[in-house]
Amino acid sequence: MERGHLGDAALINSVAAKTELLRRRLAEIATAFVPAAFANSLGAEDMLLTDLIVREKYDIEIFSLDTGRLPAETYELMGRLRRHYGLTLKLYYPRHELVEAYTRQHGINGFYDSVELRKGCCNIRKVEPLQRALAGKKAWITGLRAEQAATRADLPLQEFDSANQLEKFNPLAEWTESEVWTYLHANHVPCNKLHEKNYPSIGCAPCTRAIRPGEHVRAGRWWWEDPSIRECGLHIRSA
Repeated sequence: MERGHLGDAALINSVAAKTELLRRRLAEIATAFVPAAFANSLGAEDMLLTDLIVREKYDIEIFSLDTGRLPAETYELMGRLRRHYGLTLKLYYPRHELVEAYTRQHGINGFYDSVELRKGCCNIRKVEPLQRALAGKKAWITGLRAEQAATRADLPLQEFDSANQLEKFNPLAEWTESEVWTYLHANHVPCNKLHEKNYPSIGCAPCTRAIRPGEHVRAGRWWWEDPSIRECGLHIRSA
């Protein structure tokens, strides 16, 4: 997992240029799409966006989805956000009756049994809460990057989210992992401690593991499934 190189002049210049462009894009979104929201999953990319949104005081709501199965390190980072930025995340939770029905029928970890059951769990714990979070919004912002996964290779900077009927922005689509970490280190941005344990991509605790040397950055997400389908349903795109 790359961590950025503060001694690399070319990398530093690239980050500076992309950061300035990112500032302009976020300012445009905040002005042209009111109200806009940023879905913060508390990973490295999302912490970069959080840092800029808070520093520049953009009128963009920051929220997070608490699935009820997040790692302890993710909850700890929520506390650090409050101390570092004075930011209390707006949290959305899964509907308890849906979680109860799922676990009674399939067991607490039924998502390991099939792709369909895993997607069903993601739908209850992520997709439905996201729909509530985005209700009434004109746009939502993500921390997705094109190089993160095969399912994101042709990720656009802007697209229409037909499921939620609003514009979706992926302003970090063209950023590299090295650029992300160079920004985070240069600006002393608080990050999830799991990144220090070889977790480049972090989701729910039962569905995330550390990666091994040479593995792709998202190899630890739903590691028991085919890489070509490893999405939770939040970012399914129209054909």
